[in-house]
This record gives sequence, structure tokens and C-alpha cells, in this order.
Amino acid sequence: MKTSPRWRQAVVWLHVVSSVAWMSQALALVVLMSLAVTTPNAAATSMADRLDSVLLAPMANVSAFTGLLLAGATAWGYFRHWWVLTKFVLTFVQLYAGIFLLSPALRESADTATATGTQIIGASLMASALSFQAWLSIAKPGKKTSWSPAAKPPTAPAWVFTAGIAAPVVDVVAGILVGYPLPALSLVMLIVLGLERRRRRRRARRPTARTPRSAPAT
Repeated sequence: MKTSPRWRQAVVWLHVVSSVAWMSQALALVVLMSLAVTTPNAAATSMADRLDSVLLAPMANVSAFTGLLLAGATAWGYFRHWWVLTKFVLTFVQLYAGIFLLSPALRESADTATATGTQIIGASLMASALSFQAWLSIAKPGKKTSWSPAAKPPTAPAWVFTAGIAAPVVDVVAGILVGYPLPALSLVMLIVLGLERRRRRRRARRPTARTPRSAPAT
């Protein structure tokens, strides 16, 4: 099955745009929370909570999904390179901190019209980690991991990258309609990607059939 450089580039573009949006919105949270700390401001805390639920959370989901897709659907892999593995660890830590720590704190701040320095530190660390991940993507430092297979896994077919664009777009639209982030199709797509990646690796391990040479004429 053929691959599509254009669709792969489209996924890269979506990953970059969503990551930059995630970082920019984290910086916006720093500004809003700083304003609320210096002067109790119901508008600032309400805007911060709204920014987190309407923009930051969906962009974080899209960024994480497209990053996983690009690694799983290309020769980079999930565990072949230290810089990729580092990005994954940081992404999952940020998703956990954002969903279970920062978002509930922002909702509480919106209710009380007050903010704390911990929220400012959390949003600042999020923006800093995203900035560091951007540097990792450009510099690609470090060597391969010790458990990196010798053979590169083959690139996924074009439909994987096409679905990688469609799934987060549909999820973002659905999230806007229901009023909260809903990365349902993205999660389904990651499961499909895992199955498809296993199929590609099995096909890559199969020995190539050789055409027998004809016997020389006597």
C-alpha cells in the first residue's frame, strides 16, 4: 500500500500548529492567573477557566494524538530514539497534570474569583515543557535507545495519515457542540494504528521470496 508524503506533511503541520497553540494558551493562563493573584478579578479567572476548557484542552489532545500518530505511522517509532521517548513522557505528564490538577484548580478559581501562585507555576511549567519539546523536535539530540530494532519499521499507508487529520478535526467539532473535550475518534484511531503497525512489522519480518534461477542450457 502506497504512502502519501502530502498527507504525512499535513499531519506534521497539524501537530506543529496544535503544539504552538497549546503553548501559547498556557502562557495566556500565566498572564490571567497573575492578574487574578495581584488583584482579585472574577473576569480573569472566568476567562482562564474558559480558555482551558474551550481551547487549551482540545489543542493538547490534538497535539498529543498527532505526535503519537507520527511516531507510530513512520520509521521514527515510539521507543527507537531518546528524544521521541522524552517527548512522550513529557506529553503524558502534562496531560495528567492538566486534566487532574490544573483544570479542577481553574474551575475552583472561577467560582471563587481568586487565584494562587501554584496555578501560575503549573501553567509556566507547562509552557516551558512545550518549548523544550519543540527544541527536541528540531535538534533531535541523543542516540538511539538500547532496545531499538535494527530494521526500520515501514511507513504506514496513506489512509492512516488521512484519518489522522480527520479524527481530531471531528473530535474538536464534537467537543465544541457538547461543551467539553471529547477525543473519542482520536482514541479509536490510536487503537487502529497499533493494530496496523503490528501488521506492518509482521510483513516486514516475512522473508522475501526469491525467484529460482533457470538452469544453464547444455
